Amino acid sequence: MDDTRSDPSTDPSTDPSTGSKTGADSGAPHGWTPDVLGAGFEARTLRLPVPPGRRRGGRRATADPVPEATLIRYVPEDGPGVGRSPVLYVHGFADYFFQRHLAEAVAGRGYPFYAVDLRGHGRSIDAWTASGGDPNMVNDLDLYLQDLDAAADAIAADGHTGLVLLGHSTGGLVTARYAHARPGRVTALVLNSPWFDLRGSWSDRVVATQAVYVLGRIAPRAVVSSLGGDYGRALHHATGGEWEYDLRWKPYEGFPVRAGWLAAIRRGHREIGRGLTVGCPTLLCTSDRTGPDGGEAAEMLSTDAVLDVAHMHARASRLGAPVDVAVVEGGAHDLALSPRPARETYLTTVLDWLDTHT
Repeated sequence: MDDTRSDPSTDPSTDPSTGSKTGADSGAPHGWTPDVLGAGFEARTLRLPVPPGRRRGGRRATADPVPEATLIRYVPEDGPGVGRSPVLYVHGFADYFFQRHLAEAVAGRGYPFYAVDLRGHGRSIDAWTASGGDPNMVNDLDLYLQDLDAAADAIAADGHTGLVLLGHSTGGLVTARYAHARPGRVTALVLNSPWFDLRGSWSDRVVATQAVYVLGRIAPRAVVSSLGGDYGRALHHATGGEWEYDLRWKPYEGFPVRAGWLAAIRRGHREIGRGLTVGCPTLLCTSDRTGPDGGEAAEMLSTDAVLDVAHMHARASRLGAPVDVAVVEGGAHDLALSPRPARETYLTTVLDWLDTHT
């Protein structure tokens, strides 16, 4: 697979805690170039500021190169949808956007489709690691507000109004926080197996959280956990799965889980527990049951083998808006990657819901 990246641009601006522009690039007309996914997909680099005094990935940030995210859009042969709110997909941890069928399904209903590879992930990983960052790692989830601000600005520059956020796993946490932090900017929020709490017993979660808070302050780059590889192998075509994706960007075992990053995630979980105000119609989609975190492929792909679905349902009431809930029988952790018929059930449910809420 060729890695065709868009040219970087200059002049990022603003602080991550504001809602102002963060510097979407504009090198070639509109900054779009062919994407690694091939026909119909284009990408552009979103250059992001390095806030003074911030630390990036557990190391002192440098000015060159600046951090970047990557925005991807799907342009069907008959042109993008017009008049409907655009959908922006946000991936999870040890993940990036590669789900062509998701883009095709969304666009098939007339919704313009976009996805973002956050800083340090997927198409954006090279610039991040070249500047001293660890893959997929930040010490502050507010940095992702910059990424989504830049993506939203670029989408608006394409002539679209409104914004539907579709977040998976960690992306569900990121998008819920964004809707809360940017009142009025998000038209609707769709959560695909959002990461709202650690998996495990209450006592285990409390002990782990206190330990990671301490370690995150004194040794943010310390590796505190890792992902099992069974779920990834169940997905990937080279090991019997349905899906082709780049193992450099989505390894079977993921990337090391570091203390500073996990502490930031737990602070985000605490915010969810205390209550957010997302301020828009929200759909929560989950599998019908939590599965083991390792085992045979059939079990990995017919249950949520990564997170606890009970936590998702329990925390949904803390989003500060009416939340519709859809339970997908036989769904995998990433419901869009579930085997049929669960995959079709999920996609149809989301698109039917968008038709009535946007």
